[in-house]
Amino acid sequence: MNMTVDKSKFEWGKRTYIMGIINTTLDSFSGDGLMAQGSDWVAAAVAHGVRQEKDGANILDVGGESTRPGSDLVSLDEELNRVIPVIEGLVREVSIPISIDTYKSEVARQAIRAGASMVNDVWALKMDSEMAGAVAEHKVPIILMHNRSTPKNAEMKKGLGSRYIGVEYKDLMQDIKNELEESIDMALKAGVKREHIIVDPGIGFGKTVEQNLELIYHLNELKTLGLPILAGPSRKSFIGYTLDLPPEERLEGTAAAVTLCIERGADIIRVHDVLSMRRVAKLTDAIVRRQS
Repeated sequence: MNMTVDKSKFEWGKRTYIMGIINTTLDSFSGDGLMAQGSDWVAAAVAHGVRQEKDGANILDVGGESTRPGSDLVSLDEELNRVIPVIEGLVREVSIPISIDTYKSEVARQAIRAGASMVNDVWALKMDSEMAGAVAEHKVPIILMHNRSTPKNAEMKKGLGSRYIGVEYKDLMQDIKNELEESIDMALKAGVKREHIIVDPGIGFGKTVEQNLELIYHLNELKTLGLPILAGPSRKSFIGYTLDLPPEERLEGTAAAVTLCIERGADIIRVHDVLSMRRVAKLTDAIVRRQS
């Protein structure tokens, strides 16, 4: 089952695709919030996307609200002010698909009108009842991410950032699959085509350090859903807490996690460090997919 987004064709199983992260925020957990760069942050965000395309990204994911544990909620207007100018600028400068990272249906609609051609919903249609309809209406692909994040389970440690503690699952992988299947059914009932659905197990979202490690180890169990898998381990706190390293020193840990995610079935990896992770993915593909 393949997918065409804009003019880009994705042939699942033949290679790993790279999604580059563009955070138009002030408080990204990874320290790459582009709004912190001052009055020229839109230009900086567009330049960042151009550079990611040059480095090998296949998709650019633009988000205007931090998803780190304990982050502040962003209003609809503020989120639109953050993402729409960047998407409009990227459309003029890049030739790869642009994804909008949002759980708000109105942000998704306006982003699509501005040129986005994919929606990345970190709440898998469960936060906004109109999101499934908006995606179906515009006939764009949707990434459905598993998420059990709750503020009460978040803990902050200086130098390492936030992590989740005390999150309970009856059966981690089965629970993730069951909850993703609920979202898949919501999408299908709204009229989203099955071939337009990508699943993401939500590494780092409402899962403890140990659960994230277990999730990556058992990632291939999601293949039973019969849909392409996106994995986003980049610079996440489970790496930091395992290696005792801050976000800016998690490149090697991210590389290890990306390698294992690909080996266990990921079709897309969502990353901050596009050039490095493209190289990691290319070598891993050469081993596990026999693609040079």
